[in-house]
Amino acid sequence: MRDPAGAHRLCRFTNASPPGGPERAGPAPAVRDREEQRPPGRGTLSGVCHGTLGELYQGPLRAGADPDIAVVSFPVNLHSWVYFTPGAAAGPPQPPPLGEKAVAAARLFLEHYGLTLPPGEWSAHSDLRVGVGMASSTADIVATLRCLFHVFSLPCDMDVVLGILGAIERADSVFLDEFALHLSGRHRVVRRLGTDVGFHTAFVTEPGTVDTHAVTGRLLEHYRRRGEEYERCLTDLLKGFASGDPAAVARAATVSATLSQEVLPKTAFGSLLAHRERFGADGIFVAHTGCLIGYLFTRRPDADLKSELSAFFHSLGHQCSFAQGGYG
Repeated sequence: MRDPAGAHRLCRFTNASPPGGPERAGPAPAVRDREEQRPPGRGTLSGVCHGTLGELYQGPLRAGADPDIAVVSFPVNLHSWVYFTPGAAAGPPQPPPLGEKAVAAARLFLEHYGLTLPPGEWSAHSDLRVGVGMASSTADIVATLRCLFHVFSLPCDMDVVLGILGAIERADSVFLDEFALHLSGRHRVVRRLGTDVGFHTAFVTEPGTVDTHAVTGRLLEHYRRRGEEYERCLTDLLKGFASGDPAAVARAATVSATLSQEVLPKTAFGSLLAHRERFGADGIFVAHTGCLIGYLFTRRPDADLKSELSAFFHSLGHQCSFAQGGYG
């Protein structure tokens, strides 16, 4: 597992076969041609992927007895990085400093293309905390795949990325550089929502972690019970995106967060809701199956407001953070 502090990790990886996977006979001709065309002696290759601050919506795609879990992830300007430096490595081979899911993604990538990894050094770094709703594992997987596309001079193939994600986990839509309505279990993008909407945020991380798999049954029952409310919420959210109205998006996100309180409550939610107008926040967002909660602002908070927000969150027992989410 990646260490939660996000410290930079470095190791050498010399095994030609991916860990836990069979060695393949060699690359397909088209891939081999690309390898021959690649200039020798290249330096470090990198893959980068942003994370999320939970979601602006998580609920059923539509009301019904068998709801699909739909999400509109809330991208944040915080990232996961994966690096590979080709070259001979001294000492015994070691596994790459990646989480198990990222290692599995690398193995599946190599198997798909019939490639073997050259000797070299892996390293990784992340801004994203583990297990709180920042899409850390999905971002690690996508960053690893993007790095491997660069290592082998291959164009990034979204179908390959989605296929590998689908084989590993229920995922957020961090593989896109825009908002999207996404079926996390089916790995299907229902609607792209563009890059016109953005927010400034003040948020905290409550203690603990959430096992998403363990709570799925409770979520689905809640979605069946509240299907009509969720459907109205999603309709309002999509209208806000369509009109480029961040305030409307923030209002719908607050409704989604409020509905989530019935099944996976956040301790600070009542206090944030009660003081929202005092701080001039446009809405509240949460990591619906995580531990994040915070305010949405369509305008950047000035220094005085940041001080007031910090004091408020401190009175609740939390250190707050500020970050830009979305794009606009």
